Order: sequence, then structure tokens, then C-alpha cells
Amino acid sequence: MKILIVEDDSTTIDYVVKGFAEQGYNIETASDGHQGLLLATSMKYDLIILDRMLPQLDGLKVLAALRATGSQTPVLILSALSHVDERVKGLRAGGDDYMTKPFAFSELLVRAEKLMQRGELQPTKTDLVVGPLTMELLTRKVLVDDNELMLQPKEFQLLKYLMEHADQVISRTLLFEAVWDYHFDPRTNVIDVHIAKLRRKLEELGHGELIETVRGAGYRLRQGH
Repeated sequence: MKILIVEDDSTTIDYVVKGFAEQGYNIETASDGHQGLLLATSMKYDLIILDRMLPQLDGLKVLAALRATGSQTPVLILSALSHVDERVKGLRAGGDDYMTKPFAFSELLVRAEKLMQRGELQPTKTDLVVGPLTMELLTRKVLVDDNELMLQPKEFQLLKYLMEHADQVISRTLLFEAVWDYHFDPRTNVIDVHIAKLRRKLEELGHGELIETVRGAGYRLRQGH
């Protein structure tokens, strides 16, 4: 089993590396976000342990970039930020578990082993299919029937989240936090603007009806007609 630890605190790295090495795991480390993302996207790991606050590139940005490639590698976030909002942000960004510092290695080991066991059972998902929509996660290509849908990065993330929650009503707050990664300001119309653009592009390919506005509740991506 191979584990990547992305952490900038040398004491924490030494502590965690020593513990996993004693259990027979193969460990690689990175001390900043850029290095961590490079390793995470170029090598195969059974688990990534990711610090929340990193130099050069924040842990949540590392995680978002990793998930945007379609990677399903289990990620356990380690953070000194213990507030519930921070834990929710980490999990919504694609984290599989969240532990706060200081921590006991025995608990970290148990959580890590459970994530790795779960990862072994789940094949990596490389595309999403909802009705006429097909999203290829590795290439970031989106097809509507057989026609390619050209999307800007935020439009892609928005559609991805809707496809992952097809037929569910998703509030504007959830969409905003999932795609823009900060607290929702009810005065902003950024969600409505991006939904309108996305809907227009779908309309041009004959499927504008897929995104449904649920008055007073949010939006829903329908499976089809």
C-alpha cells in the first residue's frame, strides 16, 4: 500500500511517516501544495493524507484540482481548523474524511485503513452519464448525444455537480459553496447567470429543458424528457 502525505510541518511529517512505516506502508511526502498536486496527479496512491493549510497552494485547491482530473483516490484531510464550517468545506471539496490536529496516530491509522479498504472495493469512475449527457472526467469533455458541449471551467464544475446529483433539487447555496468554495451571499446572482449560460448552451443542442428551475428551492438536472 502506498500513501502520499502532503504536509508542511516537519514534526507532523516525521510523526506520521514513522507510524505508517512501522506498519509496513510505503510513504512519499510533499511539503507544499504544488508538489503535492504534481505527485498526486502523476503517481498512483492508495491514500492521500492532505494538510488543509499549505504553502503555495491551499489544501482545498489541491483537492479540487485532483478531483477535477477524475481521480477517486481516497483523501483524508488533516487540519488545525476544527470549526464545523471548515469540516463541511473539506468534505464538500471531495475529501473522504477529516481529522483535526492534534490527533492520535492510532485513530489516524484506523481511519486511513478503512479508506484504503473502501478504495479497493470501488473502481475508479471515469465518466458521468445522465440522460443525453456524458461527461468524461479525465478529458473534461462533455457530449450531448453525439455533439460536444463547450464549457468554461465554472460551467463544467456546475454541470458536474448537477450530474452527480441528478433528479435532486439542489439549492443555490449548495451550488455556490460546491463550485465557488466560499460562503453564499444571497445578494449575488452569479449562480443564476451561470445556470442561464449553461441552459442556453444546452438549448442550442436541443436539450435546454434538462435544467429545471424549482421556484424558491433551487435547480434540478433531469434525467431526460
